[in-house]
Amino acid sequence: MTDRTAGVRARGRADSVPRAALDIVLDGVAWTAAIIFAVVLRYDFDWNRVTWRPLLVVCLAAVVLQALFGWIYFLYRGRHPYGSFAEVVALLSASVSTGLVVGVPVLLFATGAGVPRSAVLLALPMAFIFMGAVRYVRRLLEEGAIRPAAGAEFAIIYGAGYLGASIVKRMLTDRRSQYIPVGLIDDDPRKRHAWVHGVKVLGTRADLLSAAASTGATVLVVSIAHADAALLREITDAARESGMQIMVLPPFDEVLQGKSRLRDLRDISIEDLIGRHPVDTNVESIAGYLEGQRVLVTGAGGSIGSELCRQIAKFRPAELIMLDRDETGLQGTQISILGHGLLDTKDVVLADIRDVEALNAIFADRRPDVVFHAAALKHLPMLEQYPDEAWKTNVLGTLNVLEAARAAGVSTFVNISTDKAANPISVLGHSKRVAEKLTAWAAEETGRKYLSVRFGNVIGSRGSMLPTFTALIEAGGPLTITHPDVTRFFMTIPEACQLVVQAGGIGRPGEVLILDMGEPVRIMDVAERMIEMSGKDIAIVYTGLRPGEKLHEELIGIRESDERPLHPGISHTKIDAMSPRVLDKAGWKRRLARIPTDSTGPTSAQSHTRVVA
Repeated sequence: MTDRTAGVRARGRADSVPRAALDIVLDGVAWTAAIIFAVVLRYDFDWNRVTWRPLLVVCLAAVVLQALFGWIYFLYRGRHPYGSFAEVVALLSASVSTGLVVGVPVLLFATGAGVPRSAVLLALPMAFIFMGAVRYVRRLLEEGAIRPAAGAEFAIIYGAGYLGASIVKRMLTDRRSQYIPVGLIDDDPRKRHAWVHGVKVLGTRADLLSAAASTGATVLVVSIAHADAALLREITDAARESGMQIMVLPPFDEVLQGKSRLRDLRDISIEDLIGRHPVDTNVESIAGYLEGQRVLVTGAGGSIGSELCRQIAKFRPAELIMLDRDETGLQGTQISILGHGLLDTKDVVLADIRDVEALNAIFADRRPDVVFHAAALKHLPMLEQYPDEAWKTNVLGTLNVLEAARAAGVSTFVNISTDKAANPISVLGHSKRVAEKLTAWAAEETGRKYLSVRFGNVIGSRGSMLPTFTALIEAGGPLTITHPDVTRFFMTIPEACQLVVQAGGIGRPGEVLILDMGEPVRIMDVAERMIEMSGKDIAIVYTGLRPGEKLHEELIGIRESDERPLHPGISHTKIDAMSPRVLDKAGWKRRLARIPTDSTGPTSAQSHTRVVA
């Protein structure tokens, strides 16, 4: 323990001593007053009938026992927040114990001494009420002495449930809070006239505009634990009319992990508005196949691979082997998991999946039990220009990893695919489709759990749409969109990785697992919201669909089944296996050359510009 820590703890103990002493004195006064009042009440306020000496002995016994039991139940040791329900429970326990110990002798022996039998029975509830009232008054005085921070803004809290009540209490009792709660909004009409910690529920969403006008609120804090993107968009649109700034709470799991605090409000982000309520993938219930196993992840330095490694590490594998050809990406992943980026340990492996000899040597040496194959080239327009690179990495690279896994006796192999593999029209889609078929072939050859996982765009992944849009907006534009009606599916990186982990537990050999991603999002809507949130005048330029791009992506291809045997949000489908013996690079390239380009909407020659303020 450092001197500084010891000093802080010593000051904390010193501060608690005066409070404990004061509480003991006040509780003793409460018991004394309650017992005397009970005796006088029993004698119909005839003070001449009171026998003071035995009465004071009883009072003294009650004071001592209250202090003793209060200490036993941690009432005077600073365990419970002042005026909290936990303190009330401790106070009740100490009071009842005191009343029983004092009351039994009185009932048996004290009548002849002039103390009525009913005195303690009457005094017990009165003493508890007196002690509770003192605490309540002190709490009101302490909270009333709290003054908001300079420049604090008036805020309306959206959601009058448990989370809303917690944030209201935080704002009222935190001296550093930058917000003063002046009202709540809740869509439950039964709460219209409710009060939460002295703050009134002002109505439902329909009353938001009038509530803002009547209170002068400039901030709207959304305190709904599981608000999906659709609800957040509706709330944002309603708040925009009233001129309020939208703030949201950090995810509750971040609060539990200590990454954020409940008071760490932040501006609403575009990820909040285009995401969706995550599917409950029940990862913990099926990830037992990772515990105690040697797990290898290819592409561990990328957005998906790094998050996948972080999630796998939680399930206590015997060894986590992180493989990538990007040394900087590997360092970032190592830092996020181990807290250092020394790159001198065996958990990071620098290798290229195109290198057959290196892969075989690594698999033969490390003997992984489970493999997650996340390494791939993923940028569609780039691969349209350089299809040979897609062939080398996404097709031959996947085959190299599959062959090395077969030779090493890997029991579970999960290939990470994309929605572009469903009815593919692009080099990327075709290369990932072939990777799925090769994985199915390996499943047939081994009889083991070799399968693929398919999902759409991942929010915030490296090189994806949102970071690109953000960079373009920060640079002053223009913001380029292929087509005004183009839509895409979106999911968060953690959710994508949860699906990948769960696939290894519930998938069957040769299957492709597909997450139900809800409704596709119109890219134009995303662009307009991002520009509006930036407060800038940014031009939007329509460039036309590029070769290989679809207007609307698909998750399940033609002639693919949509069975959901184990989870309502996860589809299982089978695809035809493809032996590597029939791989024909020349034929594959000729087939790509015949792929029709979806020319719906403005082409690049017809591109035009629009400005969004």
